[in-house]
Amino acid sequence: MEGVTVVDHPLVQHKLTLMRDKQRSTKGFRQLLNEIGMLLCYEVTRNLPMERIEIETPLTKMEGVQIAGKKLVFAPILRAGVGFLDGMLTLVPAARVAHIGLYRDPESLQAVEYYFKAPSDLADRMVLVLDPMLATANSAVAAIERLKERGAKDLRFVCLLAAPEGIERLRSAHPDVHIWTAAVDERLNDHGYIVPGLGDAGDRMYGTR
Repeated sequence: MEGVTVVDHPLVQHKLTLMRDKQRSTKGFRQLLNEIGMLLCYEVTRNLPMERIEIETPLTKMEGVQIAGKKLVFAPILRAGVGFLDGMLTLVPAARVAHIGLYRDPESLQAVEYYFKAPSDLADRMVLVLDPMLATANSAVAAIERLKERGAKDLRFVCLLAAPEGIERLRSAHPDVHIWTAAVDERLNDHGYIVPGLGDAGDRMYGTR
């Protein structure tokens, strides 16, 4: 699919299968989501711009490379998006964090915002928008719109599972935002859940299912 990268690394696929199992404990689910977040972050940041710098090792001077520009911003969509955060911050501890509070209205399935907090200089940073499930994409579209309103220009969307309907909706609304996911599932059901999916990621993370 254009604009979509499926991360098919064996570790990602193995952990995803473990997470799909309805018998997986809350602790196990949360740990796996953290681990997959780290692996997805590795893939999403593969082509970050680099610059050369001169350093001195204990033995001699040399020219090395480092990431160019300002640090990344991780923007989890609350609440389930936070499950990715610790793993990604392990890899990029200097990253800034934005928080986007959205919930899905059970009748309309539309995203309703209740909280938004982000760094003031989004225009100068790459922003990774985090949400385990890209289902209807209403939350993803709304979150990206808010970030763009605050000046974000370089955005990437990271999820665990995506439905074809969600991909189409997000790509239609924001064709400039590339999607990284561990899997593209079959479809959405009548309640807007991904099938076969793994249920409600937020409920499974916090033990409220």
